[in-house]
Amino acid sequence: MSFQPRRVLLLSATIGEGHNATARAVEEAAREVWPGCEVVWLDALSIMGRWVPPTFNWIYVTNVESTPWLYDFFYDALWRYRWFANACRRFVGAWCGPLLRRAIRQVDPDLVVSTYPLGTAGLDWMRRHGDLDVPVAAIVSDFAPHPFWVYPEADLHHVMSEASLRAMRRSEPYAVGAVSAPPVRRDFAPRDRAAARSEFGFPESGFTALISCGALSFGSVERAVDAALRVEGIDRVLVVCGRNGALRERLLARGERRLEPLGWVEDMPGLMACSDVVITNAGGATALEALACGRAVLMFEPIAGHGRANAELMADAGLAELCPRESQLISTLRRWITEPQELRDREERALKHSRSAEFTDQIAALAGLRRHSGPRRLRAQDAFFVYATTPEVPQQTGAILSLEPSPDSAQAWCQHLSHRIEQHAATLPVLTRTLVNRTGRRPMWTDAGTIDPAGHLDCRQLRSDEDADAITSEFFSTQVPTDRPPWQLQLLHDPATGRVTVLAKMHHSLGDGLAVTSALVTLLCDGHNPASAPGSGRRSWRQRVPEVLRGLVGLATSAGASSRTWTGRSSPARSFGHLALPAVRVRARARDHGVTSSALLIGLAAEALHRAMGEQRADARFRVMVPRTARTGRNGAGTAAPGNHTHTLSVDLPVGPMPLVWRIRAVADALAEPDHSGQPEAAGAVLAGLGLLPAPLHAWVVRRIYGSRFFNAVVSVMPGRRRPAHVNGTLLSRVLPVLSLADGVGVAIGAIGWGEEFGFGITTDPALAPAAGELADHLRDAFDELRERG
Repeated sequence: MSFQPRRVLLLSATIGEGHNATARAVEEAAREVWPGCEVVWLDALSIMGRWVPPTFNWIYVTNVESTPWLYDFFYDALWRYRWFANACRRFVGAWCGPLLRRAIRQVDPDLVVSTYPLGTAGLDWMRRHGDLDVPVAAIVSDFAPHPFWVYPEADLHHVMSEASLRAMRRSEPYAVGAVSAPPVRRDFAPRDRAAARSEFGFPESGFTALISCGALSFGSVERAVDAALRVEGIDRVLVVCGRNGALRERLLARGERRLEPLGWVEDMPGLMACSDVVITNAGGATALEALACGRAVLMFEPIAGHGRANAELMADAGLAELCPRESQLISTLRRWITEPQELRDREERALKHSRSAEFTDQIAALAGLRRHSGPRRLRAQDAFFVYATTPEVPQQTGAILSLEPSPDSAQAWCQHLSHRIEQHAATLPVLTRTLVNRTGRRPMWTDAGTIDPAGHLDCRQLRSDEDADAITSEFFSTQVPTDRPPWQLQLLHDPATGRVTVLAKMHHSLGDGLAVTSALVTLLCDGHNPASAPGSGRRSWRQRVPEVLRGLVGLATSAGASSRTWTGRSSPARSFGHLALPAVRVRARARDHGVTSSALLIGLAAEALHRAMGEQRADARFRVMVPRTARTGRNGAGTAAPGNHTHTLSVDLPVGPMPLVWRIRAVADALAEPDHSGQPEAAGAVLAGLGLLPAPLHAWVVRRIYGSRFFNAVVSVMPGRRRPAHVNGTLLSRVLPVLSLADGVGVAIGAIGWGEEFGFGITTDPALAPAAGELADHLRDAFDELRERG
């Protein structure tokens, strides 16, 4: 929803006057639609250095007038070689972005609108580095948006025609664009020709040609004058020389009666109203202003590079007549003089294009732009789970959400969840990412834009003969599709009891358990749902480096699992089990035994594993991977941040014969020891370091280390939420995690605290390990035994 910005930042540049003219149009519209807002201007070239504006202006003029072949070569290379265009954009962005960041922080805008491509490059750099979280729009005043104009991190590009939109998508497939009304001030509008001529002191009759080639007035201006003066029927040739005083002096020296050389003109709308045709050579602001005034446009000998491309695109769109040579300009002018109907048709086409939308409405919509991000490489920690995926072992994490009985029907529930997805999914970055997995190259995220509920939500009303557990097992055994944002929900409604269960799964590359839980709560639950408190702040590098080094030594010396228990060749079959334990009693038993709740729960899991193994294997060392959150307020990875922000402990669970209370104490000691050795920090450093490897080698290493060669099971205890949460007014009473297995590993156990319970979710591969329900029964029995002894 749109809101009124407190401060709008316009990012332009003085290289000619075209970019500033567009910015003035944006300022006028902003002040009209948001009365009282402050409009601040920044010059992108000045920010890049004091020497930059004069140097870039000199380069531009020199290229156009003296070395057009060089400008054409550069422009064509931008289109022909994507690597060259990307390298140029990255270079400019890395130059402009850090300098621009300082200036924007001082301005503190609510909306940024760029009218200059190098400024947009800097904004793109800021977005990619997480430094700009306000709407960003780019107004592309050129008809042909070349690759230097268009950036994937901008929320919207306003371009000048449907043909321009197609060109934009060719130059940057991941950019977002829309066709704009001409970005000109309101006074560029149709006016009575005779009245305008009277104001300027010109005769009211006679055919008038206006030649205007921008503030610098370079290019073939004098050749255009020569051609126009050779056409019988042209009574006046008005030439706007702008800042080019030398040109005006040369034209005045001709002493031609029909020729009116003008300097800087303040009332360009009035001058255009005086004319019958506007002759120009770049297709930028002047052409847009002429169209808005309802004047026919002739593009004569377009300047190199963008001028030529603009002229060709305007001609293809039927908004200008392209005259590459002097003879063509003469013949076109003669035809329009002798066939005035064609000229009137051109004027009507220009007005129709200009009135296709209201520029102020388009500016008003910018405040409510949805944030857009271009393709980005996955972090090494997230790409890990892309590479670890196999046909038999999908890497996805999920949850089972159980609600209290409700009188609402299955249809009503489905409508409610669909509405929540439509309203909220697009605001959650973790739910709008689409995975692009390219063979031999690094996987990428792309922004999916809007989310269609039909592609992510399935609703089922259970029949009396249907088994909810079988449906649940089928849902979590199936890989989540990756041709769209890789997450799915399934709603199960039991009409006999009124109970509703929501099954949720996401590709593990989207995030860890905290990211998934936070996204589900925000997406589905009523009211404001703040994220859980992050972990403690990061320690200084002086504290961390020795720990990382000790951890690396520990990882190296402890590598390899000593037991082949419940490991082997994975199968696609899955068994799922779950149970819930009262949170008050879990915490009470943990206090009684002097351990944390997490240690108590993992100790109970170790006891269940011991009982399921039987005495013949109970003396084996059983190594588990225990993920721990690395999310902190200082590292920017709060609980709502997408991605995997965990460090993993490698822990040998005591599964041999011993009393239950001894086992819990031994687990607590085993969990504490890796912290002292720096193993979590070291594991995080190793995962990040793997991202420096070439993609094929990164994938090969991941598949070698994430599996039965190094551990026997995954056990995770996740922080959850104690406050009650409601979905459609109904209490969300229970959350059960569903973890994925690793290749060749037969068991994964997850636990999460939710409200008054700790929910356990157990996943097994029945070809390698006992059924998940058996482990759940052993775990429940172990807790009951502990409670009786307590």
